[in-house]
Amino acid sequence: MKELETALKNEQNSRRNFFKKVSLSGIAVLVASKFSFGGKSFLPEGTSWDKTFSKLDESKLTGQSKQSPLPYAYNALEPVVDAKTMEIHYSKHHAAYTKNLNDATTGPEYASKTLFQIFTEMEKYPVAVKNNGGGFYNHLLFWTLLSSGAGQEPQGDLLKAINESFGSVDKFKEGFGNAGKKQFGSGWAWLSVNEKGKLVVSSTANQENPLMSTTEVRGIPVLTLDIWEHAYYLQYQNRRAEYVDAFWKIVNWKEVSRRYNEAILALK
Repeated sequence: MKELETALKNEQNSRRNFFKKVSLSGIAVLVASKFSFGGKSFLPEGTSWDKTFSKLDESKLTGQSKQSPLPYAYNALEPVVDAKTMEIHYSKHHAAYTKNLNDATTGPEYASKTLFQIFTEMEKYPVAVKNNGGGFYNHLLFWTLLSSGAGQEPQGDLLKAINESFGSVDKFKEGFGNAGKKQFGSGWAWLSVNEKGKLVVSSTANQENPLMSTTEVRGIPVLTLDIWEHAYYLQYQNRRAEYVDAFWKIVNWKEVSRRYNEAILALK
């Protein structure tokens, strides 16, 4: 018994010594392995991000990106989101990300790159490309997922997938809402399809998104909520939770369903 205790103690000490000796770069490797940051490891064997993204709507986005017209009037989402917030959010913040992304991607190394290709190897690019590329794309996606029609709910294959992944729509909303409410500082809440075709909830800081190789929880986003203060502060001040709860009144579930079906097809 004493020999066994000694052996166990030696093993524990060996593990402690190992982790003490691990450098920051070593930790990065361990984390990358755990969360499969690499594009190819995210998808089923024999596929790649490029092949997958070629099946998605935004697959042809390039460094010289354009801000799509807002698909509704600034006041269309009232009373959930006021007109002034929408105007500033779209015409100032999103416009700035678009311009800054284009300014940051003028070099020849970006000439043949789509934005999605850049996302898959995000660690290779400057912070300005990451921040503004995410800011451009995240908002581009966000606008399409909002609707003035109240009382909508998920249906069809999306509803089935939500129930399978979370147990119920209410449990999904609770998890997604908490991802937004508990995100420290600025960021986004996400519903994504992962490499196994399952729905997952996550949050990202700043302008990161699940498409980026530097993001812990990767996937193809089908729903997102902007939780930067500029998205709600004029109306809700510090009441982020109230803004997150009101979000469900303006979700464009038809578009979420379309993107879910698109993501499932893309992974095949």
